Amino acid sequence: MTHAPATAPESTAGAPPGNGGRPARTRRRFREIGVLLAVVLLIAATWLHNPGFLSTQGVRDLFLGATVLVILAIGQSLVLITRNVDLSVGSVLGLSAFGTAALFAALPGLPVPVGMLAGAAIGLLCGLFNGLLVTTVKVPALVVTLGTLYIYRGLDHWWAGGRQINAADLPAGFLQLGRTGLLGIPLPALTAIAVAIAIGVYLSRYSSGRELYAIGSNAEAARLSGIPAGRRVVLAFALNGALAGLAGVLFTARYGTVDSTVGTGMELQVVAAAVVGGVALTGGVGTVFGAVLGGILMTTITAALPIWQIDPFWQQAVVGVLILAAIGLDRLLALRTARRLRGGGARGA
Repeated sequence: MTHAPATAPESTAGAPPGNGGRPARTRRRFREIGVLLAVVLLIAATWLHNPGFLSTQGVRDLFLGATVLVILAIGQSLVLITRNVDLSVGSVLGLSAFGTAALFAALPGLPVPVGMLAGAAIGLLCGLFNGLLVTTVKVPALVVTLGTLYIYRGLDHWWAGGRQINAADLPAGFLQLGRTGLLGIPLPALTAIAVAIAIGVYLSRYSSGRELYAIGSNAEAARLSGIPAGRRVVLAFALNGALAGLAGVLFTARYGTVDSTVGTGMELQVVAAAVVGGVALTGGVGTVFGAVLGGILMTTITAALPIWQIDPFWQQAVVGVLILAAIGLDRLLALRTARRLRGGGARGA
């Protein structure tokens, strides 16, 4: 007697974003439109309060301020979609930022593209190490990346040895990357846009990208359908690390001064940006567009609240409220969708 190979339901295996059908897509769009509306209202209110907020320099600063967080949020969304999390991204950013600056300072003749690739490669190796630990040791990603957060930060402190690298030690061509732009948009912001487009296309058009959603929705069903879940999770962590490394490179190009404290405490802000943008902590849900909007909203809040003369303590409180509101909204919309589906099934019966 022969047995047919087990297969996952078509709705979970290799499914594209919004694999729950029209209700899930509607819920996601509702969430993203809500975040976009919040960004627009916050910018408009702050501009009315202080017109200088949207001056040429103000808009440029807003673009530059969002660049690093948006790139980190995009990378984090890849990991969250697989029902994992990476708490080490702030440390990876700091290690890559200092590593890039240290290479340029030690090798003055090093070509700028080579130094930038080296910085991104540092992040890639860190992300790959995270992914291999999560998939081979079978320890929750929350625990693994909490440990590597301190490991990478310790390596950064050891490498820096208490010293600071300044703009005078870096090539002028590299620093120019953080100051030039096209059509008024700074080059780092254009880089973030290119990253968003590339990752968005990967998640929606390539099977390995769609499989990340299947793993986050139902990992066991994904394995039964033949998806190499372990390799895909490692890939998600590696891409996240590479993007954190790229963010570190852009941070160095913009500020020109780095030490071992760069990126400290950013990990929760990154997770918050992705979650606020609609990337579910429970996996299988979210888009790059949502992660970008979440990053922009968080950056806009950080830039706007001082203009309203709000104490920095309340800036952190607002972030916490946003996270709780995002999780609560996800739960509310999910329950409403489930009730609607049950009602439709009952009528169909």
